[in-house]
Amino acid sequence: MTGIFTIPFKSLKEGHYSYDFKINNEFFEKFEESEIKQGNLSVSVEMNRKTSHLELIVKISGTVMTTCDRCMEVFPYPVSCENGLIVKFENDISIDDTDIIYISNDEYELDLRQHLYDFIHLALPIRRLHPPNKDGKTGCNQEMIKKLNELIIGEEKQNDTDPRWDELKKLMNNKN
Repeated sequence: MTGIFTIPFKSLKEGHYSYDFKINNEFFEKFEESEIKQGNLSVSVEMNRKTSHLELIVKISGTVMTTCDRCMEVFPYPVSCENGLIVKFENDISIDDTDIIYISNDEYELDLRQHLYDFIHLALPIRRLHPPNKDGKTGCNQEMIKKLNELIIGEEKQNDTDPRWDELKKLMNNKN
């Protein structure tokens, strides 16, 4: 049964083929562990069908809703990436190669869901912050930033050194 994000390649002759997909919130709901719950993306797949393998170029663009690491507010983050996939037809699919996907000669379609999910997440930066606004200042929730700054100042006061320990440190330094 052909799914929404699959390419039925078995009956295709050698040559170039193009596919377009749309990714929305429903896509991310299928992945329970996903940190992304909302998004609107377009996927363009250029496939070169050869007798022994498939060569794919996958282009993804759009936006996903993600959480700012600074203020914890959800905001739209632009995603744009291009990835290549090589899919080889092999009876022994236990081959372990990170650059090539092996599928059985009996397969008739390629399911791209997991690959699209991975490509989208890999396109996100490790640290996600609101982009600067028109004034060049942070787009973060200012109330949250104010509260965080108050907490940081409170911690700094707690970390002030005890003068008794300072005197002991002086004695230890004089000993050396």
